[in-house]
This record gives sequence, C-alpha cells and structure tokens, in this order.
Amino acid sequence: MPKKTILILLILSLTHLAKAQTADAVYDQYMNFNLARLHGDLPKSLKLGEAILPNAAQLPAKSRISFYNGIAKVYEDSNQPDKAVPYYELVAAAEPNFYVAHRALGYLYLIPAKQLNEKLQAATPGTADWQQLFEQYKKAVLKALPHLEKAQACDPSDETLALIKLSYRNINDTAALQSLNGRLAALAKNCVDILRE
Repeated sequence: MPKKTILILLILSLTHLAKAQTADAVYDQYMNFNLARLHGDLPKSLKLGEAILPNAAQLPAKSRISFYNGIAKVYEDSNQPDKAVPYYELVAAAEPNFYVAHRALGYLYLIPAKQLNEKLQAATPGTADWQQLFEQYKKAVLKALPHLEKAQACDPSDETLALIKLSYRNINDTAALQSLNGRLAALAKNCVDILRE
C-alpha cells in the first residue's frame, strides 16, 4: 500500500513540475516577444506572439493583459485590424481606464464606418438603400465613439476631438455633441496610460 501512495505522489509531483515548467516556458516566450517588439522586429514579434496565443492563459493575469495589448498592437501594425480588435477588447474589458486600448479600438471601429460612409455618399439620399446604409454607418460610429471619447478625455488630441465632433454631426446627434464636454470631464477622472505587471 505505501508503494502505491508513493507512486501516486511521485506522479502528482511530476505533473505539477511539468505544468510549472510549461508556464515558465510561456513566460520566457513572452519576454522574447517583448524584446522583439522593443527592437521593432514586427515579423519576429508576430511569429512569437502567435506562438504564445494558445498558451496565453498560463501567463500571470497582469502579464496576460499586457501580452494581449502587445499582440493587438502587432496585428494593428501588420495591417490586420480584424485580428487586433478582439485582443484590444480583452484589454479594455480587463482595464477599462487604459485609454490607449480605447484609442486603438475607436480608430479600428471607424474603418468599417469610413467604408460605409463612402457607400452612403454614392447612394441616393432618401432611398431605402441609403437609409439602410445610414443605419449601418450610425451603428458603426456609435460603436467607436465611446472609445474615442475615453481616449480624448485622457489624452486630448485636436485630431481625435475633430473626428468625434464630425462623427456626431454625420449621424445628426446634436444632443450628444452638446453634452460632449461634460462626458469628457467625467471620463478624464480615471485614466491609465501604462499597464502594470
């Protein structure tokens, strides 16, 4: 009986050790990913980041959020916005006051809005097609605006402010435009510019 117990304990110990080594290996990959990003090596960053993704859950929680922000930026810089958005969304959900992720999301969400706006400009106003495009455009803009507002509140930019105002004018939302300054003041109270690990 004691031999069986010792064997079971040995197997459990080895399983725990293997798990710990795996987590350490993932963390080492994460450090290499950060180093590649620091050196501006986008192809290597992309390769390392994608290798980490299946095992990202093994990173400590704060490191995982930082990794998601890093891989989102790598995807964004690699002209893969559809891949960047889900990771920026994870970052914004985990750290709602981290305005950097909000700025990225706001601008990325505006990509389809710009495409819809071009179609809207080519359509005949008042037609069913025009109205459908306008509703799609409005939905896309309204998805982007809260993120742009958080970014603007925390890190004011003339370009972002002009874009916010233009977007509200384009969707005919004068009430939101008039209350913009109050929302920006409220959003400016809690801003995070660096993710802490």
